[in-house]
Amino acid sequence: MNKAAALHSLAEDVLGMRLPVRLRLWDGSVTGPAGGPTVVVSDKRALRHVLHSPGELGVARAYVKGWLDVEGDLGDGFRTLWAAVRDARAADPRAGRVRITPRLAARAAWLAVRLGAVGRRPEVPAAEAQLSGDLHSRERDREAIAHHYDLSNDFYELVLDPQMTYSSGFHRTPEVSLDQAQRDKLDLVCRKLDLGPGKRLVDIGCGWGALALHAAEHHGVHVVGVTLSSEQRDFVLARAAERGLGGRVDVSLRHFRDLSGAGVGDGQIDAIASLEMGEHVGDAEYAEFTAAIHRYLRPGGRVLIQQMSRSNGQAGDRPGGGPFIETYIAPDMHMKPLWRTLQMISEPGLEIRDVQALREHYPLTVAGWLHNLETHWDEAVRVAGVENARVWRLYLVGGALAFEENRMGVDQVLAVKPDADGASSFPLVRDGDVA
Repeated sequence: MNKAAALHSLAEDVLGMRLPVRLRLWDGSVTGPAGGPTVVVSDKRALRHVLHSPGELGVARAYVKGWLDVEGDLGDGFRTLWAAVRDARAADPRAGRVRITPRLAARAAWLAVRLGAVGRRPEVPAAEAQLSGDLHSRERDREAIAHHYDLSNDFYELVLDPQMTYSSGFHRTPEVSLDQAQRDKLDLVCRKLDLGPGKRLVDIGCGWGALALHAAEHHGVHVVGVTLSSEQRDFVLARAAERGLGGRVDVSLRHFRDLSGAGVGDGQIDAIASLEMGEHVGDAEYAEFTAAIHRYLRPGGRVLIQQMSRSNGQAGDRPGGGPFIETYIAPDMHMKPLWRTLQMISEPGLEIRDVQALREHYPLTVAGWLHNLETHWDEAVRVAGVENARVWRLYLVGGALAFEENRMGVDQVLAVKPDADGASSFPLVRDGDVA
């Protein structure tokens, strides 16, 4: 029996589509179209993961453990597969999703025995999130953030730009460097918020402080930053001290619900920014998030929310991005369609003034991160471990493709809190507006 051919055929029947990939197993058997990406299963324990968790999660576990890999460019392999899925779904909307009938289950069991893949589920990778507590409680949110952002500051310094900006950059051209694209993004945010000396900015989910430090140093504002990551807080405070900004950048370890503990009073804040933090808030809690922003802003105060979205609502879409993202990268994340986010920002009384789509910018940003990861691969493995390094390779390649193919989006939403008479304090024409 050609074991690779038998497994390839079963996978096609389970997914209801032709697979445009070659498959090579640990015994040397090979099948599939010549010239296509080659999936290599080097250990039968990879199949055990898939048997115990059919679909994306089982495959991801096998990849993270190093028992399954793709020869050549992983991104090209993903593009080939997604193109085949789109073509198959034109005839059958269910194509590409796991469907196990009793007959297929019996066939899978028989083949598992023949392949020697029957056995207990292997231990799941240590890189998986293991959260406890009530969904979006302060404690669970802190665990979710710590899982991803407390991985290691040394690791993130290998992957991100020198300012440690972990959100989509603003690429004026495809050739712009990652560092410049992030600086341009920070300038764009500061201009939209009309920052200047004497103003107060609150940065919700401040990350490693790129915006807080930039706004304080180049625009003279006083910044209150909050994060749930102790690694991030310590990093920002150290950089602020190095740059002599300790008196203008305050960062504390707290939930957005607890901003009053950071000295943020109602109706006192000139500007609020939240760059790709809103996805972590949760759907049911988002109304509380936007109501708090409205409450803290002074009349005429502005808020800029840069946030990822699910770009459609097709059957099978998951608000967290899928089993891999939800298990390894951002547990409890909830992404909404853009229209729903705009509605929820408006509901407490904030007026939407501008929406700028940055979807095409994200793959360019991620390409920079991926280049840094691959360039510093050995050091990344030393710092974070090979499983975490493989998680990040899979995350960056798959994430870039999701934005590239319009399955995800990211937008900057600018809003204002009008005063009691409805005045917004916006000029008729802003810098950069086209007449």
